[in-house]
Amino acid sequence: MILLNDYLFSGDTVLKILHQYSSDLKASAIKEHDPIDLAHSNFLIQIIEILEHNDFLTSQSQRIKEFYKYMTHEYPCFRDLIAYRIVISLPRCHVKEGEDYTEQEKKYLYEIADVLREFLEVRGFTAELAGIPEEYCSDALSESNRPYYRDYIKKPRSSGYRSLHITFYDNFARCYTELQLRTKDMDDYAEIGSANHFNYEKHQEESRSKRDIIPLGECRYFDNAYERLIKLQELDLTAVNVNMFRALSNHLINDGCGLFRGRQILPFEHLSRFQNDLID
Repeated sequence: MILLNDYLFSGDTVLKILHQYSSDLKASAIKEHDPIDLAHSNFLIQIIEILEHNDFLTSQSQRIKEFYKYMTHEYPCFRDLIAYRIVISLPRCHVKEGEDYTEQEKKYLYEIADVLREFLEVRGFTAELAGIPEEYCSDALSESNRPYYRDYIKKPRSSGYRSLHITFYDNFARCYTELQLRTKDMDDYAEIGSANHFNYEKHQEESRSKRDIIPLGECRYFDNAYERLIKLQELDLTAVNVNMFRALSNHLINDGCGLFRGRQILPFEHLSRFQNDLID
């Protein structure tokens, strides 16, 4: 049986994985005379086409912006359209022996923060003053940038939350946008550090693992589909060593978007163990 599990984390981009999996699935479906797998492979081709032609993202963004315009008119307190997160994850192979991994990540984070304001201001954005005493900002930020950042790394919130925040006014779109800069550990803490809202999904998974309606052997097409589902559910995400997400368990996952196994992954993003290797 062709299983998606066998293609994940191979070092390929998402698109390449889908292309290879759908192609092999289709060949197998034709050979085994399996109409369900054939329909499955055809559906995957449609998904591939959506990922390759992402005009729908522009369409979604425009329609969401229309709602933003409505909200700013009705509610003056409504300010930020989008908060972007910049999350860095330094491959451990780039940390020299004897260096502190956490401190090296933090060092790079502040360097990025120092470049960010000027980079965006020449591209139509205006940084907003944070209104926070500069002594609450790390000396790792240049003196000229400290008034614009809310530094929750030097002074974490009572919950333990750590991040760098800066707000820009987009002079083209005429709206405010917040950028949050974090290391991967900071992001994991913010997203799944004290999360406890996955119990419902866990219960749903346990329910899906029951197959009382169609007994084993009664329909081979259902058996194959069911086996694929169970194998994906049983995939131990805590053992996956990639930079793009972290899992504390199969029910507690930081996928970067706050979704449970539903992250919209960019098509050219790697599901790859090679992210932790040095690349020439």
